[in-house]
Amino acid sequence: MSSPDGTETGAAVASSVAVVYDLADGCTVDDLQEGAHYVATVNGVVPYGVFVDLTPSISGLVHESDLVGEYDVEEELVVELTEILPDGDLSFAEIDPETAFESAEYEVETVRPGSEVAIEDLQDATGDAVVLEGLVQGIKQTAGPTIFQVGDGTGIVPCAAFEEAGVRAYPDIDRDAVVRVLGTVESRDGGVQVEADDIEVLDGEAATGVQTEYQAAIDATAAPENVEPLVEWAAFEKLWPNLQEVAVRLRKAVLEGRPIRMRHHADGDGICAAVPLAYALEGFVAERYQDASAGQHVVKRLPSKAPYYELEDVTRDLNYALENRERHGNKLPLLCMLDNGSTEEDTPAYRTLKHYDVPIVVLDHHHPDPDAVEEFLDAHVNPYLHDEDYRITTGMLCVELARMIDPSVTEDVRHIPAVAGLADRSAGEAMPDYVDLAREEGYSVADMRDVGEALDYATHWLRYSDGRELIRDALNVDCDDRDRHESVVEFLASRAERDVEEQLGAAMEHVQHEELASGAHLYRLDVDNHAHRFTYPAPGKTTGKVHDAKVEETGDPVITIGYGPDFCVMRSDGVRLDIPRMVEELSEEVEGAGVSGGGHLVVGSIKFVEGMREAVIDALVEKMAEAEIDEELGSTPALPDEA
Repeated sequence: MSSPDGTETGAAVASSVAVVYDLADGCTVDDLQEGAHYVATVNGVVPYGVFVDLTPSISGLVHESDLVGEYDVEEELVVELTEILPDGDLSFAEIDPETAFESAEYEVETVRPGSEVAIEDLQDATGDAVVLEGLVQGIKQTAGPTIFQVGDGTGIVPCAAFEEAGVRAYPDIDRDAVVRVLGTVESRDGGVQVEADDIEVLDGEAATGVQTEYQAAIDATAAPENVEPLVEWAAFEKLWPNLQEVAVRLRKAVLEGRPIRMRHHADGDGICAAVPLAYALEGFVAERYQDASAGQHVVKRLPSKAPYYELEDVTRDLNYALENRERHGNKLPLLCMLDNGSTEEDTPAYRTLKHYDVPIVVLDHHHPDPDAVEEFLDAHVNPYLHDEDYRITTGMLCVELARMIDPSVTEDVRHIPAVAGLADRSAGEAMPDYVDLAREEGYSVADMRDVGEALDYATHWLRYSDGRELIRDALNVDCDDRDRHESVVEFLASRAERDVEEQLGAAMEHVQHEELASGAHLYRLDVDNHAHRFTYPAPGKTTGKVHDAKVEETGDPVITIGYGPDFCVMRSDGVRLDIPRMVEELSEEVEGAGVSGGGHLVVGSIKFVEGMREAVIDALVEKMAEAEIDEELGSTPALPDEA
């Protein structure tokens, strides 16, 4: 026989029991246990004993033979439940703590109606009275009830408390308070919600115990799933522990009620990184949040036009987060930078966030400036930090990260590393293996290139919008209609091809050519004056398309520069450039030019002040002329197409 706290009770062990239970209103006979001790209040005195209440709805008799003292109505005594009779009546005996217990002192514990349930199990408790213990992760005042988001480390559930319409219930409860919630589990919009009858703030040992259990549950639930890499690649294996660390951080953010704001470069690789990761995180949110609509609110994917975190972007993000905290009591977000975030150009934005509680994790494959950014980052995954390079694309990294967070996404994302690699011209040794995975899903190399073009085209016109459904259809992630995916890709890719042809038709005759001393061809294009502006493709993409055409035309090492009033973008095949190093040297050597920029070794961009354009480009060309020829560097592996 066990008491409400699970300890053995009864006459045989009465002398060792030092707990007396005080039943809260709402408890039923189901919350009682024969042999346990309770606080009782006399509600009637009769010649053969006294009637006592444990709650307004639970009463019974203490026979005169089982009374130790004499009592009047409203007086309290300690009783033992001796029997629950078949007809439901209750029989009690008075207990004298001085003789029944080893010590006259005893601990009174409140028993609340319902059973204590972990939040992850609430779906199976609809209609039940429950007790939850956890931390308040967010507070939202609606036109009706106050919604407290409560987490216990296994999940988060909305708890609705009603004072009166639009009036804050429990105004003294703040975010991060340790609470015990008594209520009933109700279905709501495909999820569940607890209709709270009472919310009690815990302190002292009770709060410490809940916090300890909460942290243990967080640590256990946040551990990444044990998955094997999609392909064997020794270079990639070096980054696996870093990805696991980020998986823990992201899963923990979800469990702690912290929103995740994903900033990604608005190109093919950036999209291939962000979309699978957002999809996996939404799945994890759906698993751990009892609010069925939480996924799209907790995880936000936001494209960035620049290959670094602009002050415009960080200002938007911070303002949104602060307003959300003020209006809904939410925590400030975790910032997840994808396919950008590794360079010194990101540091002004990071310094802005340093004044706030915004953790930052970066997954990138651009050449990093670790000395500049590491002080701001909570985690940084980049192949260059392991003596590897950009051939491991961010899309490849994030597909594996997504699988660590939610392995069920694997079948939906197996084709994406190949799309990312082709979009970013990866020359990685594993590219043929990734392509084979995509072929198993019915994609030819031509199909994958079309997907990349479709993503670039759609993102160009979406500008600052994530275009969630359209982009997922184009990438075939969470898309329930393969025919629709293929028709969307065909339409977008064909429009992209048409616009590229129009752009090249206008620009190619203005491309200037010279042969460098190394034997490489150098092509220059003033994209500001000799290409259509404010349309597709943008200057960087236009430069890339000119470059590809010249590589195909010559078959020789080629460098292409596209420039405007205060910028230039560069592409190289077959020439051993080091664009990040060149940018660093130019910033020191060309005084007054304000040079900044970076990128990959053979793909990058530079910004400068308009009046110094000629000096910067001339100095840049001199450095390019000194670069060694390397026919393999920057080239994409030969991947024969399929019909």
